[in-house]
This record gives sequence, C-alpha cells and structure tokens, in this order.
Amino acid sequence: MTIEQPATRPANPRFSSGPCAKPPTFDLTKLSGAALGRSHRAAVGKDKLKAAIEGTREILGIPADYRIGIVPASDTGAVEMALWNLLGARGVEMLAWESFGAGWVTDVVKQLKLDATVKTAEYGEIVDLSTVDFKNDVVFTWNGTTSGVRVPNGDWIADDREGLTICDATSAAFAMDLPWDKLDVTTFSWQKVLGGEAAHGMLILSPRAVERLESYTPAWPLPKIFRLTKGGKLIEGIFEGATINTPSMLAVEDYLFALDWARSVGGLQGLIARANANTKAVADFVELHDWIDFLAHDPATVSNTSVCLKFTDERIQDGAAFAKSVAKRLEAEGVAYDIGAYRDAPAGLRIWCGGTVETSDIEAMLPWLEWAFQVEIEAQAAAA
Repeated sequence: MTIEQPATRPANPRFSSGPCAKPPTFDLTKLSGAALGRSHRAAVGKDKLKAAIEGTREILGIPADYRIGIVPASDTGAVEMALWNLLGARGVEMLAWESFGAGWVTDVVKQLKLDATVKTAEYGEIVDLSTVDFKNDVVFTWNGTTSGVRVPNGDWIADDREGLTICDATSAAFAMDLPWDKLDVTTFSWQKVLGGEAAHGMLILSPRAVERLESYTPAWPLPKIFRLTKGGKLIEGIFEGATINTPSMLAVEDYLFALDWARSVGGLQGLIARANANTKAVADFVELHDWIDFLAHDPATVSNTSVCLKFTDERIQDGAAFAKSVAKRLEAEGVAYDIGAYRDAPAGLRIWCGGTVETSDIEAMLPWLEWAFQVEIEAQAAAA
C-alpha cells in the first residue's frame, strides 16, 4: 500500500550528537564581535577567554574554589590531560558502558599501563555502581554518548572518598544536574550540549584535584600540551584564560553567544527542562509504537541528550541494514540529519535531544520516523 508522508517537516532537521545543533537564535552575525586577527594574549582576548570561564561557572553553578580551564583538543584533550597528570598515585577503577568510556580504559591500561580494575557493561546497561571502591581513583562518563545510558544521580559517589573522581561529562554538562561536591575532575567540549564549535575542551578541577597535581609527579613524561604544573605548582594562568596554545577566537565568540542564549532560556534549569521535554516527546512516541524502544534497559538511566533507540520488530531481517536505510531515507527527505547509531554501538538510531533542539522539531520529525519505518518494512517484504 502507499504510505502517505507526514504533512509537517521540522524547521531544523539537525539532530546530530556532535557537533550538535546551534542554539535556535544563532546566525553568523552574532559573531561579529569576535576578536579576529587579535592576540589571545591581548587584553581583548584575555577578557573574552575569562568571560567564557566565568560564564561557565555561573551557568553550571561551579563552586568558586574550583578551577576552570580552556584546553586543546576538545573533551578528548581534557580527559587525557586529567588521566596523564593525575593517575598512578593510587589504585584506579575504570567504569565503562559505551565507546568513549571504553576508550579511556584503553588509554589507562594499554598506554599508561596501570593495573586498573576495569568494570564494564554492555550497551544499554550500566555497571553496578554500588561496587565501586572509592579508595581508588574512579574514571567514568556521566552520560554514555554512544549508548544513551547515564548515571541516574551522584548518590553512589562517596562523600568521604580517598581517591579522585574523574568524570567525562561532555554530553551531560548543560543538560543534567552535576553534583560538584562529588566530582573532582570534570570535562566537556563546546560542540556538545550548547552547540558550540569544535576543538576546545573544558577542564574543571576541585581543590582535591589541585592538591593531587601539586603533590604527585607521574612516572611518565608529559608533553607540553598536557602540562598543568610547573615547579610543583599549578599553572594558574591556564585557569584564568591564558591557554596552553592558541585558541580560535571565533570559536570563543561562538561559545560566549551560546552562554548568553543559555541565560535567556533560564540558565541550567531552563536547559534541563528543554532537554527533558525533547526526551519526553521521544518517550511518548516509543510508548505508542511496539516496533521501537530505548537502548537503555533501565528507565532511570535513559539519557536526555543522546537518546539511543533500537528497532524491535521481528520482521526486520538485517537490523544494521534496516537502521541505516531508515536514517538514510530521513536524511534524503531533509527531516533528520545524522541520526544513525554510533559506529561501535548496536544497530539503531541516536536522536540528539539537548536544549538547543526545539521540541516542536522533535515532534515534527517523529511521524517521519514512523513513515520511514513503514516504507522500509514494505520494501523488505517486496524484496523477499
């Protein structure tokens, strides 16, 4: 039978999980005040970098005694700096339930060659957080960007921990409540939840993390791009806008715009509400259709940013091919870009639901998802 296309299309079909959608009010003229052709060490450059740091502190509610630094190489660079500078002083527990957490395991075990305790879970599940020993340093992702599984809260993290908590929060910051008293090192990138431009990471250190940096020297050499201390003391300039290498002042301006937009929608709580509304729209759709479900097994762990879905219809013969065909069809129609599952993840879809996405666009896209599913099911039957 002929399946009619939905009447309404999303105004913005960008649902990529990174780089993510720009804020709805974005256009290039918003960046006209960028300090282009100026040194990042000139007063104008320093002021803008400092504003990026303090705007981050303000919106995320980061304590005044935590250091916030802008570092190279996006979230990856920020995490690597933390791992290479801080680990090795005591035992390490690595928690992983998706691709990026697994990548940090590889770095610690195979590159740093530490005898770490590794706890993993399959896609859709999460490790048993009650078994974590906080005498050790603990490395984990707050939100599994490639699995759509997040930690439900910070209650599992011990207040009297002896080790440090090192948290990759790149698809959680600005969309989820992060309990700063539970986090000693936190990282994220500009191109995730606020839709900033790529290549810049944020490294947030608690006083406990700073104390570790100033009292412990790793056994391995650190390249200049990783160094956070000099003469046994924290390089304070890194956390005041004096970046290790040259930042893009255009990207800085874009981040400042995104922070201003975040303020305009109610700051952190407004951003969380927007992400939750987007995820609820998907959840309502899933509830009404028996051929699709969340990849996350436990509703308490479902991400409200990188929402991962799986097809469950028994008629589907090749899950990977089917999912790719659905995603390709939606992109060809201009209603949903870049929503295929991450390359290492199980077959399915990944819909970005962070706060820069409008709920009306999610709601307009979902009937197209149903249409594409039905078209592919019929195409499969016709080919059989």
